[in-house]
Parts: sequence; structure tokens; C-alpha cells
Amino acid sequence: MQRTTSKRQQRNEGELEFDLGFSAVRELPVVTKPPPRLHGTQEFAEHVRQFKEFGLASRETATVYRTPAGKEAEAPTFINEFWTARQRQASSLHEVSYRACFKPQLPRFFIERLTRSGETVYDPFMGRGTTPLEAALMGRVPLGNDVNPLSLVLTGARLLPPMPAEIEERLRHIPLDKPADTPEDLLAFYHPKTLEGLSSLKRYFLDRSAEGKLDAVDDWLRLVSLNRLTGHSPGFFSVYTLPPNQATSPKAQRRINERRNQTPPERDIRKIILKKSQQLLGDVTAEIRATLAAVATGRRLMNRPAHDTHELPSNSVALVVTSPPFLNVVQYDTDNWLRCWFLGIDAKSVKLTMPGNLSTWEAAMREVFRELERVLQPNGHIAFEVGEVNQGMIQLEKSVLTCGVSAGLDPVLVLINDQKFTKTANCWGIDNMDKGTNTNRIVLFCKRR
Repeated sequence: MQRTTSKRQQRNEGELEFDLGFSAVRELPVVTKPPPRLHGTQEFAEHVRQFKEFGLASRETATVYRTPAGKEAEAPTFINEFWTARQRQASSLHEVSYRACFKPQLPRFFIERLTRSGETVYDPFMGRGTTPLEAALMGRVPLGNDVNPLSLVLTGARLLPPMPAEIEERLRHIPLDKPADTPEDLLAFYHPKTLEGLSSLKRYFLDRSAEGKLDAVDDWLRLVSLNRLTGHSPGFFSVYTLPPNQATSPKAQRRINERRNQTPPERDIRKIILKKSQQLLGDVTAEIRATLAAVATGRRLMNRPAHDTHELPSNSVALVVTSPPFLNVVQYDTDNWLRCWFLGIDAKSVKLTMPGNLSTWEAAMREVFRELERVLQPNGHIAFEVGEVNQGMIQLEKSVLTCGVSAGLDPVLVLINDQKFTKTANCWGIDNMDKGTNTNRIVLFCKRR
């Protein structure tokens, strides 16, 4: 699955003009015919089989996998372009950087076809919160979990965003001259005055949290601050560095500074936060605020291992849409060390699932599937996305099928979203998979009892 950046994201992450107004001119969404409302497994499978929204018929094949008993079985597999960047413009609220996250169109494809308004949608590996946020925007009750505490910060604030005037008012009264700490290593990224301001924000959030006073406005400011910590334009607090979804080490940043002959400039923290807030809130209308508010009381975000979410009642989830950690492909802990500093979290204390080999990954996923089977409603569904790893040599969907069946789930189909931007002639091969992943591969399960 190639991780791409839309033109709007490129504009938002590029050179920014600093203004405090909230009247942005935005692209109009592409109008498409609403998909059919499907609520049965067989209806969904037939819909995928007949899918031609982008002009091509689905190609049908089969994925061969091993049952827990060691026998061969087949799952029907459909290959097509099921969603694209042109299908609809995703909400501006999604424009928060996080490494290896899928497009909002992926969960939307399943949410709008397999659930009704008011039903629960859950992601046990929520990352930046794409699935819970998209579910909430569609009037479903969002449930999310991630062992990484950063995920709660990135997700929660966008489920009930504050008004622009509240953001400006709160920023105006937060002191930026009372730092918690100013590690010398961070001067590789920040001007001394900028570092002082960021550390003052850090202190403010930690103090408010300790006093039990963090509110929705604080949550929003903390989210946006995390998103602006480092990047490659004046729209970030840092000097030019890696993209915002990962942070390099201070030593590596000093090398970047020397190579580019650059020194960290002083940044206007308040203006940068306001500018990013403007962008995130660009699509948030009164109607959308009402939709988010309507499902807010039922939302639940957890910070636990995905195989142990006892807070969720059994038989309570209508749909799961998720993408688990892959095989040591993404180093979440090293990417997020700077964000952990800002939140006052010991990055080494965050125990992330980072399987180094296939057998270890399968063992971890079997535990996850047992828990998902417990929380899923009868006739509920799980859309489990795994992409392609190791240049396509490992097809994790085969392992996923075995793991899901071992938990008592029924495999429905494998859906492969083959984007037009890939050059792969046969998405079962490895013709054009030099790096990363090229296709979304989603295994759909159903709990029939």
C-alpha cells in the first residue's frame, strides 16, 4: 500500500502564510453517487463482485490459506480500485501526520456499507485515529484503542473540536516563558526562544493534567502542537528536518543542519498553532459539529494492548476496521521520541507490538482475533487490512485468514484495492514493489453466532 500525499496535504504541509483568520478557501468535494446501504454479508460480497464505480469490473480469484487443522482452504478474492483520492475529499480533520496510516476512504468503504447510524465502529490499532474519526463523522459511535498513548492525544481532540474563538482565547493566556526543561540536544531542531516556548507549553499541559483541569480546548492545542513539532517548512516549529510523521535523532539533525548550512530560526508558536487549527477546522460545519456531538457520549478510547481490552463489553461492536503493526516495517518508538518528550512520556516505557518474524506476528494476531471475536456482535464484521510487506514476498492476508479462523470467525472475502497510481500489472506479483507496500489488502470476517 503506497502512502501518498494529496495535493491539499502537500499545500497544507508546504510553505505557509501566517494569518490569524479562519476564513479559508477550500476545494469543493467531488460529488459521487452514494453507495448502497448493505447490511448482510452476502449482499456485501455480491456488491464487491459487481463493483464498477471507476470503470473496471472486479477481477475475481482466490486466496489459498491453511486452516488451524493444517488443511488448505480458499477465500474468494476481489481486485479492483474500490476507492481513490478522487472518490471524495476526506474531511480536513484527518490532516494530522502519522506514519503508515491508511486513507479515510478505506474505513468509509466498509462503514457506510456494513453499519447503520448509531452503531459502534472499533479500531484496536487506531494510530492517528482515522477509523474512529471517520466513524464519528458518519454518525457512528467511535471506539478506539492503541497501546501507544500518543494515539489518544491525536484522536480524542478531533472527535469534539472546539470553536476557533476558544482556541485563540486560550492561546492568548498561556505563558510561553515558563519552561519545564530545555534539553540542549533539542537546540539542533529549535531556536532557543522557540524551545523555551514549547517547553512552556509542555509544562502548561502537564500542570493542567495533574490538576485534572485539561479540557477540550487544551486537548486540541496539545494535538496541534504535537503535529507541528518538526517538519520541512516554516509551518512547523523546527528548522528543516524530516517530515512530521517521524523525528530524526539530534545527532542526525545536526548533520542535516551542517549539510544544508542552516540554523534553527525563531518561530511564532501561537501563529503556527492557529494556522494549523484553521486548516484542520476548514471543513467543520455546524452540521458536522452536531453529528460529532451526537455520538460523543458513547465514544471510548483506550490505551491498552489490543488483545486485552476488558473495558469493551462482549458482543458490543458492529464493525472493526483496523490495520495492525506489520513485520518490523515501521519503527513507531524511534519515530515518536520527540512527541513523547513533549507529552512527558518515557518513550522506552511504551511497549509496542514490533514482531520481528512471521511466526511471532501470527502468534500476536491470534490473541488479537480472540479478543475481537469476543467484542464483536453476532453478524458483525471485521475488516483487517495488512497491505504488502517485504517487497510483496510475504502476503500477510494468508496469515490473517488462518488467525481469524482459529478464533472462530468466518472468512467472507479478501478485498484488494489496486490503486491506479501503482504500476503493478498483477497485484499478486512483485513487479513494482521496490519499497513499502503497493496495495491495500483487507480480509473481511463475519461473526455468525
